[in-house]
Amino acid sequence: MRGAPRLVVLRALGLGDLLTAIPALRALARAFPEHERLLAAPAALTPLVPPELARLVPVGELEPLPRALQRPQLAVNLHGRGPQSHRVVLAARPTRMLAFEHLEVPESHGFPSWRPGEHEVMRWCRMLAEHGVPSDPEELDIAPPPGAPPPRSPGATLIHPGAASRARRWPAKRFAAVARAEREAGRDVVITGGRSEVPLAFDVAARAGLDDRHVLAGRTDLADLARAVAAAGRVVCGDTGVAHLATALGTPSVVVFGPVSPGEWGPPAARTRHRALWTGGTGDPHAVHTDPGLLGISVADVLDALKQLPELSAETVA
Repeated sequence: MRGAPRLVVLRALGLGDLLTAIPALRALARAFPEHERLLAAPAALTPLVPPELARLVPVGELEPLPRALQRPQLAVNLHGRGPQSHRVVLAARPTRMLAFEHLEVPESHGFPSWRPGEHEVMRWCRMLAEHGVPSDPEELDIAPPPGAPPPRSPGATLIHPGAASRARRWPAKRFAAVARAEREAGRDVVITGGRSEVPLAFDVAARAGLDDRHVLAGRTDLADLARAVAAAGRVVCGDTGVAHLATALGTPSVVVFGPVSPGEWGPPAARTRHRALWTGGTGDPHAVHTDPGLLGISVADVLDALKQLPELSAETVA
């Protein structure tokens, strides 16, 4: 697209943040098909960015944008409400910016207002719509990266016990109890996690009576993880990026929520393959202890929710 006008989108956050922004990215691709669309985001997310929507340019959170992203015709702040993220975008000297209003940033005066508690998917679609870019929050689906899924994952119950903070981490012994029940019901089980979560994954496996072959944690990159989620029969996890992968890839899931409401970050209500469990309380998502509301969700609650999930045929999974 040499010589084409450039559109730069800032969303330099994590996996779940990327996936909740997919409808907004689709809206921008439709509205600006002649633009070269560049997504400023962490390099690790590259395998999950649909190439027809944007090309990822690696950046860190709130870092100055690199030369390749300077002086775009249009810049879109999907990162936050400002002021820090607004200033990162404005420092790139765009001709025009789409963003939320922040009183400390004069260039944003008259822009759409931020609404606390709004669902993350709807938030960015509404912001674009109020700027004149029609958006559909239902457009969450992505395809898994090409390639074979990890061993044991096709049709299995995929359990992801980790979370970014302890506040959002359901106890390992409860995940293990779910894994054990799924095995007793005749389902294979795989346990996933990042490199820092390998000890947790092996702990869950040991408590569930599973050998090392059931542990994928530490053996998969993000593309492998997405393939595993897409191939799995069902997913059990906390409020983390894997939950958003299950939504985006259409894999039935049970997600346990603690300090943050599923009304803000959960699977949309229209996505009937998913069950979000929440006791109704909110708290600090960065706390060093497991949220009391999360502890209020029992193993029986999760097993009951699993019984409500649809069974996907081999043709549906493929």
